[in-house]
Amino acid sequence: MITGNRADVSFPEPGLDYAEATDAALVRAAGVGDDAAFAEIVRRYGPGMHRYALRLVGGRDADAAEVTQDALVSAWKSVGSFTGQSALRTWLFRIVHRRAADLHRRRTAVPIDDQLLSHLVPSLQENALQNVLDEELVQALQDCLDELPWNQRAVWLLRELEHMSYDEIATTLAIPVGSVRGHLHRGRRTIAERMARWR
Repeated sequence: MITGNRADVSFPEPGLDYAEATDAALVRAAGVGDDAAFAEIVRRYGPGMHRYALRLVGGRDADAAEVTQDALVSAWKSVGSFTGQSALRTWLFRIVHRRAADLHRRRTAVPIDDQLLSHLVPSLQENALQNVLDEELVQALQDCLDELPWNQRAVWLLRELEHMSYDEIATTLAIPVGSVRGHLHRGRRTIAERMARWR
C-alpha cells in the first residue's frame, strides 16, 4: 500500500465494512490517512483505470501499469483535496487520462500487442479460419483507434468501452459536453468507415 506522512485515523464508522462504504465515506477516510479506505478505492476503480490506460497507450502493459500507478499515487496524495464536484470514478479516470497524455508526449509509437482488444471479439467457432479472422478484426480495430486523434480516441474508449455518460466524459477530459459529442461523432464515423469491410 502507498504510505505517507498522514495521521493514523480509523474509519469514520467503527465496524463498517469497507466494501459496503459509499465513495464519499471512503474519500473522507482516505483523506485523513486511512490506508484501508484507499485500498478499497483501488479495489473498486483500479481495474477500470488500468483497462482505460491500457487501451489509451496502445496495449503496452508496462506503460499502462506505469500510468495507473502514477495516477494512484497522485490520487493518494490529493484525495484529501477531492471536493466531490464530480464522481470519484470520474476524478480517478481524469488523473489516468492526464498521466497517459504525459506518457504519450514523452514516447514514440511502438507496435501494439495483438491481444489488446481480443475480449471484444466473441469466439464464434473454434477453428483456425475464425481465429485468423478474429485476430484480423482486433488488429484492424486497434489500428483504427491508434490513428484517431488523442481526444477522439479517449472519448470513444470512455463512451463505448467504459460506458461513461457525456457529462462524465466531459468532466474526465476537462472539455465541454459539445466537444465530447463532436469527438465521439467524428471518431465513430472514422471507425465505421475503416471497419466497413468487417460488417
